[in-house]
Amino acid sequence: MKQLILYSGIVPPGLFLDRVLEVANKELLQECDYENEAAATKRFKMLLAPYPEFSVPAVVPSLSSARVLTTEWMPGAPIDRAAQEAMSVDERDRVGARLLWLSLAELFRFRFMQTDPNWSNFLYEPRTGQISLIDFGACQSYDPFFVDEYLRLVRACAEGPPQREAILHHSHRLGFLTGGESDTMLDAHVNAAVLVGSPFRQGAQPFNFGAQDISRRIATDVATMIKHRLTPPREEIYTLHRRLNGCFQLASRVGATIPAREILLDVYDSHEWDEPSDAKAMPLPGTEPSRAEAPAAAFG
Repeated sequence: MKQLILYSGIVPPGLFLDRVLEVANKELLQECDYENEAAATKRFKMLLAPYPEFSVPAVVPSLSSARVLTTEWMPGAPIDRAAQEAMSVDERDRVGARLLWLSLAELFRFRFMQTDPNWSNFLYEPRTGQISLIDFGACQSYDPFFVDEYLRLVRACAEGPPQREAILHHSHRLGFLTGGESDTMLDAHVNAAVLVGSPFRQGAQPFNFGAQDISRRIATDVATMIKHRLTPPREEIYTLHRRLNGCFQLASRVGATIPAREILLDVYDSHEWDEPSDAKAMPLPGTEPSRAEAPAAAFG
């Protein structure tokens, strides 16, 4: 089937179908590994224990094996449905903000992310306002270098076109670019990065995810990148971007308006850099001081 698709010309070379299928195959095998899912569930329960607004089911070891996973039952309804039936406007904003914080914390603080953004994996209990997380069959660990560079990239994207050089620098270090790309490819890459970073832009706060149309606006640039890119993304990128896109889409379905920049700056300023001496690589001139440096009132 793969050869048929390739020979048909339906899939452009820049999609790197071999890599897509390789990642999909690994993820399918991971989803069927119930011992791995049990370990990931236990790990998330420990990681989120300090945050009572989140709940993770306990694994029942005596009823679990390599072929069966048993956990406690979690109350609540899928969060997008609950937003329409049980949440006030303020509650939708709170829930959306916590989901965005969770995605950033999983990547940048825990370095361990649940990468399946299925909305039914996030349950809302209206009596308590608690968010329950289920289904940890697809989880990804990230090495410190990747996490540090990706955070720097996101921070640059949040500042928009003036940070073109920083965006290209960190994209190259992360393997998105080889250094031999055409201007057309580089322009599309930067445009797409800036669009993805737009919820964190200073002048867009709080950001109305319910009204965002990033997926539509980015389509042309994505098509250009698929046509012109010279290298496939790192393996981690496929599932990471699926989760981050899912987070944006879920916030949109919830109808949340979120102080996204404030959440990002909190994560950035509290980040434990693997290489502290390099933590300020490619500084962002013209941006406001970090939260650690600025008066608290500026972020009130």
